[in-house]
Amino acid sequence: MDLFALLRIATVRAQSECELPDYLAERVLAVADNPELYPQAEAEIRALLDMLPDYDTYGQTGYMGMGVSNIILDGALRRLERKRKNSVEDEK
Repeated sequence: MDLFALLRIATVRAQSECELPDYLAERVLAVADNPELYPQAEAEIRALLDMLPDYDTYGQTGYMGMGVSNIILDGALRRLERKRKNSVEDEK
């Protein structure tokens, strides 16, 4: 299955099972819906795929601090969004 399709599935699942907030889900889905904007971002997409099942509203506060918080997920999305911005600027 396509990496971006997997990202969409993982995002929807994280919303329903892990209480992923809509504002974060919208950003991830924007990536999943526009693969042409992320031609060089396979590593970052795979990292998001690994993070989504571990999303925890209270990440890093539970037993052994193994959750992924909104701050961690936001940072990963910012890095990915910068990569998209840089690739768009490189095309100009």
